[in-house]
Amino acid sequence: MKRLLLLLLAGAGLWLAACSSLTPSASTSLSDRLVAPGGVSTLLDTARIAEAVDTVPNRHGFVTGRAGVPIFWRAFDPGQYGVRYHYLAQQHDNGLPLQTGLQLAVPHPFRPQAPRGTVVLLHGWMMNGDAMLPWSMQLAQAGYRVVTIDLRNHGHSGAGPAGYGTFESDDVVDVIGALRQRGEVSGPLYLFGVSYGAATALFTADKLGDQVAGVVAMESFANAGDAIRSMIPHLMSLQPTGWKAQALAAYGRWRYGGQDIDQVIAAASQRLDLDLDRVDVARALADTQACVLLLHGQDDQHVRVEQGRRLASSSPRVHYIEMRGEDHITLPLRVDLLGGVVDDWLARDDRAGGACPAPEVPGQADRMAMQAVQVQVQVPPRG
Repeated sequence: MKRLLLLLLAGAGLWLAACSSLTPSASTSLSDRLVAPGGVSTLLDTARIAEAVDTVPNRHGFVTGRAGVPIFWRAFDPGQYGVRYHYLAQQHDNGLPLQTGLQLAVPHPFRPQAPRGTVVLLHGWMMNGDAMLPWSMQLAQAGYRVVTIDLRNHGHSGAGPAGYGTFESDDVVDVIGALRQRGEVSGPLYLFGVSYGAATALFTADKLGDQVAGVVAMESFANAGDAIRSMIPHLMSLQPTGWKAQALAAYGRWRYGGQDIDQVIAAASQRLDLDLDRVDVARALADTQACVLLLHGQDDQHVRVEQGRRLASSSPRVHYIEMRGEDHITLPLRVDLLGGVVDDWLARDDRAGGACPAPEVPGQADRMAMQAVQVQVQVPPRG
């Protein structure tokens, strides 16, 4: 058995890592960081991840959609990969790549199986599709064809204005359409997103209507403007443990700390021609026809749990799991706790007639908090 110790963060979406992982640049405007990412998160070891991906059979390519941005995709066939996953608890404020243990024993030759459906994985800000490898392998071994997509401005994909899920979802719709014509999309279609990718998945599901059977959304924001207003102060207040991370955090506070958040959001909105305060993921979720499994870490300070609860209360087609002791960084890494939950939820076929399956609830979930959200569910009027 070949052990792959991957140093990666599974798409955890530190989309404003400017405050803790910036290298100096000519710009002193925080709005620049909202318009487009300034690099790759320090939590991601891209070289090690690429080396690991190269050991797994896959197909990949580009689709250029309506916006003219080339979007990179990668597909993994269902089959036996000898997947074993071990969650490694660790600090994530020291500026070093996170470790997640994934063991694979890929047979040679690899024999793909017929897919029971297709799952499209969407990563977080300053990440890429390959960072979702643990979830890719978990789902592929469960019988699904898995397609990862590098969102615009990330990974191998081209550059374009950030849309906080709005523009990106158009790209995803175009990629799915092209891959469906090539036969890469087979059976029921599911979307799985983390953070920025979760918001993108929910916008995509709304646009694709009944083409999407279900959405798994981890750590999504409900409204882009609200998320920015909570995230920036949190990142500015971080006191990391590593000396390098401390220096970068101090640099970020010096460069960006005195800027007015409302003005920053207004400037970014003008440059993007997109009102960030009107990027309403909750509204898209309320309108989607797909079943939705929503997961949020109770200790999330990047996208606070209140945003997850707001999303959960926007539609009766949502099943919500709120995990005690998990945050924006750790929750996407808990394949050990949530892999079986997601597999079971995707496998259920009782969606006929409008019913959405209830997931298994891990013991680490806060059932009282989840029940409190459930009684608040209201369906906003369409129009």
